[in-house]
Amino acid sequence: MYMPSNLWSKETERDFFMKALEIATPEQLFYLTGDGRYLAYWPKGYKGRKTTLQSRNSLIGCYTEKWAKELFQPIAEELGLHTIHNVVCNDIGLSQMSPADVALTRTVSRIQRPEDIALILEVKMSVVWNWEYIPETGELKCIGDYTTHQGNPGLLRSDSMLKAIGKSINIRVSGFESAKIPIIILGNTPITKSYYGKVDHLKKAGIIQGFYSVNPSPVEHGAQNIKNTPGRGFIRIDEFSELEREIKGIVAEDREFFSAMVVRPKLGKLIEIANREDSYEKKAEKFLELLRGDCRF
Repeated sequence: MYMPSNLWSKETERDFFMKALEIATPEQLFYLTGDGRYLAYWPKGYKGRKTTLQSRNSLIGCYTEKWAKELFQPIAEELGLHTIHNVVCNDIGLSQMSPADVALTRTVSRIQRPEDIALILEVKMSVVWNWEYIPETGELKCIGDYTTHQGNPGLLRSDSMLKAIGKSINIRVSGFESAKIPIIILGNTPITKSYYGKVDHLKKAGIIQGFYSVNPSPVEHGAQNIKNTPGRGFIRIDEFSELEREIKGIVAEDREFFSAMVVRPKLGKLIEIANREDSYEKKAEKFLELLRGDCRF
């Protein structure tokens, strides 16, 4: 397994393809053009014969999840935690069929209790650049960034964004046990402009704590490579130290997710009762108890 000493890059993708070619055929990893070229994506303007390629998805999915696990390992160790792949916790909607891709946990086990999960990572990464494989020589050449090919990789795909959002909401609504667990969506591309406002709202609402791209340079020209959205719902991570700082801050903060749709008179009554407590922390605890129906009033 490739040990990521840094963030996602062309060399990471090169490593993926070379490792994958040890267990898969070129036809399972590349599109075959009408003139016999093996390409990772159809180039823009290509009008020749096209084939369908699905077999690469499971291979890149497995690779990126394990890569993310290794990337977060030193951060977890500094926090006294473990990085676990495919975490199951039925209490918060993480089943054997739909586990967390990676989680930072307090115990070494795939089966976790909610209170032992410090952070959930959903990995939405894919091949970003276009590559040409030459079977005669075994050479692998990068022939362009994602702006030069027809595919939408990673977080640029609406289905990837919607799956990540849907899974995060499912975790949040599975029970109050998930209220203290932060959720990060890990990608290796920017996001489309149509999602700028959505990701900021998701962060502000507390459903997701951020969409992070760990690919500092996915394009040749920076104009299409935003650093962050206005509300920092999306962040491009440029250095490992930046990722370390962000994750340590999130894990250290004692936050709590809550949501409700309550008529204003009742909401006012909840606030009034909670305000009788003698500290900010107790006021917050009382408000959450009342909001969740744990106390009669």
